[in-house]
Amino acid sequence: METESEPYVRLATLRQLHQVMADMNTARSLADTLQTVADGVVTGLGYQLACVNLVRPDGDLVVAALAGDPAAEALITGRVGSRTAWERRLSMGEHWGDLVFIPHTEGWVLDDDVPQWHTDGPEPRFEDEWHPADRLFAPMYAPASNGSPGELIGVLSVDRPRNGRRPGAWGREALQVYAFQAAIAISNARLRANMQRALMRLEREQQALRASEESFRQAFEYAPSGMAIAEMGGDQHGRILRTNDALCRLLGRPASALRRYSFADLVHPEDVGTLLRTSAAGGRAELRLARRDGSYVWVSLRSSVVADAADGPRFLLTHVEDIEDRKRRELHLAHRASHDSLTGLANSAELRARLSARLCRRPQHEQGDEPPLADAAYGHPALDAADPGFGFGVSPQECDHHVHAVAPQDDRDDGTKGLAVLFCDLDGFKSINDRFGHNAGDAVLIEVARRLSNGVREGDTVARLGGDEFVILADGLGRADAQDLAVRLRNEIIQPIRAEGRAVRVGASFGIGWAHCGMTADEVLKSADERMYIEKRSRPKQHRRAG
Repeated sequence: METESEPYVRLATLRQLHQVMADMNTARSLADTLQTVADGVVTGLGYQLACVNLVRPDGDLVVAALAGDPAAEALITGRVGSRTAWERRLSMGEHWGDLVFIPHTEGWVLDDDVPQWHTDGPEPRFEDEWHPADRLFAPMYAPASNGSPGELIGVLSVDRPRNGRRPGAWGREALQVYAFQAAIAISNARLRANMQRALMRLEREQQALRASEESFRQAFEYAPSGMAIAEMGGDQHGRILRTNDALCRLLGRPASALRRYSFADLVHPEDVGTLLRTSAAGGRAELRLARRDGSYVWVSLRSSVVADAADGPRFLLTHVEDIEDRKRRELHLAHRASHDSLTGLANSAELRARLSARLCRRPQHEQGDEPPLADAAYGHPALDAADPGFGFGVSPQECDHHVHAVAPQDDRDDGTKGLAVLFCDLDGFKSINDRFGHNAGDAVLIEVARRLSNGVREGDTVARLGGDEFVILADGLGRADAQDLAVRLRNEIIQPIRAEGRAVRVGASFGIGWAHCGMTADEVLKSADERMYIEKRSRPKQHRRAG
């Protein structure tokens, strides 16, 4: 009768086992899966106690689920056994396929940190009866692609079958199959848990990214100063892609119009080089940008490279700050430092700086002579004629990227052009100050400065040394040209000047010097000054008086 009923019993067990496996694979979490595994061993395979020991990331095994005995569940759930102790157990006893059975006759030697619980029961009377100290383990391995057992992920521990006997071949096979399916379910649950954690982490990152993008958008759009995003690299380098309202207001252009430009299209022609040096790799520059009305505004341009992890640098984030007021103050201060406050002409320091910029110090004579005297330009040469860089009538020569300034011949006009220095001293100016006061004198100086400025070419320098002394730097003139210029300027100055409601006159004496390399700025000015006094003394006194 028992033999005839065995297929029925096994079929019922298989149905129950199938249901347990279905429950394992539909569990919603890893914890639910582990508990379903333990419950399935008790309900589906007929053991009184089942325990799932799960491998932790550090390699040790923790009691993750237990079924069959509430007291045991409360006592050992969550306790940890070392990997070394478990490896020792799995190497002992009898190996029933993948199962490990440690009979009570061998188990007494086990004294380690593995959590354990034994069900009570009588001593066995027959050889195949279950002893309370017997142990049966079913290792669970992660599925491997080559069909061999993969990494150990846990151990299924069972205790005392309900029939009181050690499992036979069919029972062992059922437990082994169950452990295999449990390993798959646990691996899948872990995968789902990892995916859920990854999805949650991705969602948090996306939320943070959206929040960051929104913060950037608001900071970009509502920034009080101009902001722009421009392309970086390629044919469209510097093309404006996006602007904020502040930049549109600053340049007087709508955003749709600005997207047709690059910064190179808007920058002042004199500042293009500065822009290119700045935008190549990001940086800061002060330059001028064109407004819609054709005017230019000084801005501070700060560019940062926005890098793309895959494709490298992609965009330039540019901050445009209006510095027109500050720049105007700086230019005003710089102008005041280099220009005469009364006449607006270049002052003495600026004159010497411009003159020195045109001159270089040529090598001195081997004998250690002093630098050539200014009188050399007037028939008293103090330069060594054997040196082609000294003397007169010498064509300009290149030296260290500098074109040497030379002087025309003293007694004839051979076509040589030089840098003429006209030193002007007003005649009769002191009497105007004495008779009519300093306000009248200032009015005369202002008008003389205006007439001198109008009488020279664009690019020439008119400077006031101080008092009633003026200097004109005129490059590219021959000797006759310089003399003609002095005559024209004198004729302009002697015309009546309105000062304090009356017409006054002043005269002017001019001395013409020539600047050439080897001289200092002071030597050039001294030469012209000396020539001016020679010219002043050579004229009759009545021709020098002002009325």
